[in-house]
Amino acid sequence: MTKRILQIIPTLDLAGAEKQLCLLAGGLPRDEFEMHVCALTRGGPLEAELSAAGVPPTVIGKRWKLDPGSFWRLKRHVARLRPDLIHTWMFAANTYGFAAAAACGVANVVIAQRCVDPWKSRLQLALDRAMARRCRAVVVNSRGVRDFYVQHGAPADRVRLIPNGVAIPRPPDATRGQLLAELELPENSRLIGLVGRLWPQKRVPDAIWAADLLKVIRDDVHLLVVGDGPQRDQLRRFRDLVRIRDKVHFLGQRSDVPRLMPHFDVLWSTSGYEGQSNVILEAMASGVPVVATDIPGTRELVVSGETGYLVPLGDRAAFAKQTERLLNDHALSARLSTAARERVQSEFSVEKMIERHVELYRELLGS
Repeated sequence: MTKRILQIIPTLDLAGAEKQLCLLAGGLPRDEFEMHVCALTRGGPLEAELSAAGVPPTVIGKRWKLDPGSFWRLKRHVARLRPDLIHTWMFAANTYGFAAAAACGVANVVIAQRCVDPWKSRLQLALDRAMARRCRAVVVNSRGVRDFYVQHGAPADRVRLIPNGVAIPRPPDATRGQLLAELELPENSRLIGLVGRLWPQKRVPDAIWAADLLKVIRDDVHLLVVGDGPQRDQLRRFRDLVRIRDKVHFLGQRSDVPRLMPHFDVLWSTSGYEGQSNVILEAMASGVPVVATDIPGTRELVVSGETGYLVPLGDRAAFAKQTERLLNDHALSARLSTAARERVQSEFSVEKMIERHVELYRELLGS
């Protein structure tokens, strides 16, 4: 008899946790688990991917932080579905999903914490702590996230570490020359990619300053910033004040990052904090060397000097220095790329991520 699993997540945007949920929902064995997905706030581009995998999502339509109407709609959905286990993802879905599960008598609740979250208030951390002590398990994707939540009161014996998974991509359907022509860049351009939401966590100004340092020593480097967010206009003004508009290009939100990624010479991650970066994993899987800040979560992916380089937070000169080293030494870049791809295949495959979730679900549903 199959077990019914309901996954609840705030949105179905093209973001890290959402991608992991889709990979999990589409990959769980159908003869054992009946999958359902609920987007608490809104749908997004990943709705089509879920539907193609035979898992049509339900959108609740939460509009405000405190939205009683959306809670009652979620509660009715849970009562109608009667899942054997509810797995919630991130703060809003954790709180609303946990409350709905309690109201409907669903005993098996798993909450997922995906990032080190220094932005949370005391009240939010208290809610996290209360849920962690009453749910069946807390799933985290890195040791850094585990340590953060254990330090804030989550019982260590309920925290389960399941790293992210990423697939080795197919060869791109566009050549480098075609991409450069599309972006109206010179044929000899060297490309640095920075992919993510444009908000303070990502510290994009550090990347702009580092690109300015590189411009002093070479004229062929272009920084491609892929993503959108509340800091978009502010960052564009900052770029123009630095007078580096010819080398820093904001491409906006794009659905074809897998098409762009293999053509990056280097991927930058200037973030101040992360859980476990999907973008870094995707770059490693594509054989793109990574230069990233030395922070919890990221240091579990990038082995500095072996699969990429880690630099101190905010050290723009170090970003420029290590990138220049990679751009000048093709053999070094190729060696790090190969090691990064092999590390993804051995430690961070989609199959391993799904297998670890299956083991957890079996353990909880069989007890």
